[in-house]
Amino acid sequence: KILISGGGRCNVTHDGDARGVAEAFGEGGAFLRPALAAFPPRAVREMFEAEGVALYVEEESGKVFPRSETARDILDALLRRLERSGARLDCGAPAMAVKRSAGGFAVETPRGTLHARRVIVTTGGRSYAKTGTTGDGYAIAAGFGHTIVPTHPALVALTSASPRVTGLAGIDLQDAEVRLLAPGATRPLARRRAPLLFTHQGLSGPAAMDVSRAVSGHPAPATLILAVDVLPAVPAEDLDAWLRAESAAGGRRRVATVLDTRTARRIADAALEAAGIPSDRKLSELSREERARVVGALKGLPAPLTGTFGFDRAEVTAGGVAREEISPKTMESRKCPGLFFAGEVLDLDGWIGGYNFQGAFSTGWVAGGTAARPVR
Repeated sequence: KILISGGGRCNVTHDGDARGVAEAFGEGGAFLRPALAAFPPRAVREMFEAEGVALYVEEESGKVFPRSETARDILDALLRRLERSGARLDCGAPAMAVKRSAGGFAVETPRGTLHARRVIVTTGGRSYAKTGTTGDGYAIAAGFGHTIVPTHPALVALTSASPRVTGLAGIDLQDAEVRLLAPGATRPLARRRAPLLFTHQGLSGPAAMDVSRAVSGHPAPATLILAVDVLPAVPAEDLDAWLRAESAAGGRRRVATVLDTRTARRIADAALEAAGIPSDRKLSELSREERARVVGALKGLPAPLTGTFGFDRAEVTAGGVAREEISPKTMESRKCPGLFFAGEVLDLDGWIGGYNFQGAFSTGWVAGGTAARPVR
């Protein structure tokens, strides 16, 4: 996963503080705070820099990448640390079962049974199964009585069959705000302001991917609509005032031509279609109510959804081992002393942008540090 993350560049963390990272995990942020305090983003950067990996911050996103733009440098740095530690990496011996035994645990593998006083489960989730994350850790956790919060894809592109959406394929909005709407709901299920990309099959980019967990976790994703504010920096009242001023200055121009000065022409056409305004309507012919509909479409262009691309293309898994059954200060199981969990196998998932790597590093650091203490 390190080698394919960030388009092969590996976004190791986010350029922020522990509080900002916790916020990216929503309800899971409170659980993460002790681990983030023990091993914050600064510590992750210092760890890699100490291994000779120079890092840089992508200013517009806050993502932290190796200056070499090569994920292999991140992997090699971790392997060097592992080698110095004296630990043994055995990729050819999958853990088929983990059971309690005298003095600790027995881990059954094709090469025999391993015995350990403590076990840390860091198997990841179910996303991108071709990288090895096939959900094995959930069965191990359940075997020790842990609750598994139902899993579903997160950080995955959204799908849509609407011509209004697919007709905008290739348009990349560097600043957009999306709101996920469900029938009858009084509040958005999720909202996010970030770059957004329209594709031939739906919507992608950080804004869409950050709300995807709410789409995949909904019982009827095909009933959901993503409302896209294509001009989030401009208040609705300012847009209305601008259209009135443009009408006074030259009302014979078509509405689409005027909107084209503020957003992409295809976006303007889609907004007019959503507002029920003919494409040849002149600005001076707009009624107050029609002008309000145009503004509403620009501030909430409706994009009907059909779902997501699923686990095969999801970067992260939502759901997993229930947080309340794990100590946030040690990552030790509250049900089975000596058993630890860290990373994506837990019910923890954050926004795109290095947050999930940071969560994995922080929880792994705490779990490893606690598990390595002498047994009394």
